Amino acid sequence: MTQNDVTVSQTGPISGYMDFHFNDAQHDDPVIDFHRFVLLFTHSFSERLRFVSELELEHAVVSPETDGELELEQAYLDFLVKRSFNIRAGLVLAPVGIINERHEPPVFHGVERPLVETVIIPTTWFGAGVGVHGELRGGFRYRVYAMETLDASKFDAEEGLREGRQKGAKSNGRHVAGTGRFEYVGTPGLVLGASVWSGETDFAFPRVDTSVTLAEFDGRYRAGELAVRGLYAHAFLNGMDQLNRAVQRTSGVSPSIASEIRGFYLEGSYFVLPKPSPREVALFLRYENFDTQYRMPSGFQPTRAFDRDAWIVGLTYFPDPDVAVKVDYTVLRNQSRVV
Repeated sequence: MTQNDVTVSQTGPISGYMDFHFNDAQHDDPVIDFHRFVLLFTHSFSERLRFVSELELEHAVVSPETDGELELEQAYLDFLVKRSFNIRAGLVLAPVGIINERHEPPVFHGVERPLVETVIIPTTWFGAGVGVHGELRGGFRYRVYAMETLDASKFDAEEGLREGRQKGAKSNGRHVAGTGRFEYVGTPGLVLGASVWSGETDFAFPRVDTSVTLAEFDGRYRAGELAVRGLYAHAFLNGMDQLNRAVQRTSGVSPSIASEIRGFYLEGSYFVLPKPSPREVALFLRYENFDTQYRMPSGFQPTRAFDRDAWIVGLTYFPDPDVAVKVDYTVLRNQSRVV
C-alpha cells in the first residue's frame, strides 16, 4: 500500500495541525482523505494556572458516509505547584506509549500512526481524569492519573480494546482506572519510558467480572543523523470467557475477545539531508508485529488473520520543523494470507 501525507502544525495560544492523506491500497481504488483538522487552544490564567484543549475533526465531514467525527480530545486545567509536583484535571490523554500524548504527525515517521499504537494501544486514548505530574532530579519525569475506565462490552477480536474507549461522553463512573508513565530523559538524545493502565471494565454486564491491565515499554535514541525507536505493549484481559458467553447470549454471536493481546515495533531512520533545518529529509524503515488474539480464554480458538505483521518503508521531508511531507509503502500480512 502506498501512502502520501502532508501535515502542517504550529504552536501558540491558538494553534493546531492538519493531516491530508492519499492512500492507494492494493485491490482498492485510491482514496483522498482530509484525515484530520485539529485546533488547540491554550490559555494561562496566571503563572500557576493553565488551560489546555484540543478539538479534532476527522474525515472533513461528520456523517455516516465518511465516518467523520468531531471530538474534544483534551480539555484540562493544570495547577502548577512546582517543577516536581503539579495537578491536572479534566479530559486528559492516557500517558501510555510514545505517541498517545504527542500525536502530531511531524513527531513520527509514516503517513499513518504505528499500527501497534493504534490497535494494541488504542491511540488516541483519552477520558475524564485527575492526577499529578512533574519532573524529578536525575532526568526523570512522571504522569499518574485516575481516569475513566474502558467498556469491555465494546472490545472485539480485530481491534482489541479500541472501541472500548468511553471518550468522556456520559462515561460510566462505577469503576475508576489507574494509569501512569515514567520516563528517563537525563542522557542527551535518549528517552526511555514505561507505562501502565489498569482498571475494572465490567459495568455493561453486572454479573460478569472483567478487568484490563496494559503494560508498555519504549525507547528512543538519536545520535547525529541516525535515530532508532522501539516499543512493546502487552495487555491482560481478565474474565473474557464470561464476557464472550454473555455477549453471545444477547447477540447470538461470540466476539471471541482474547485473554491477552500484544504487539511491538522497531524503527530506524536516517537523515540523508541533515541539519540545519528547515530542509531535512529522513528515510525510515519500521517493522511491526501485533496479535489481538495472542492468548484465548479456555474454550475459544484464535483466528489466524488477527496475528499480523507489517513492514513500512518511506521518506519524511521537513520543509519546516512543523511541516512534514511523507511517502511510505506498507506491506501488511497476517498468518492466513497477505493483505
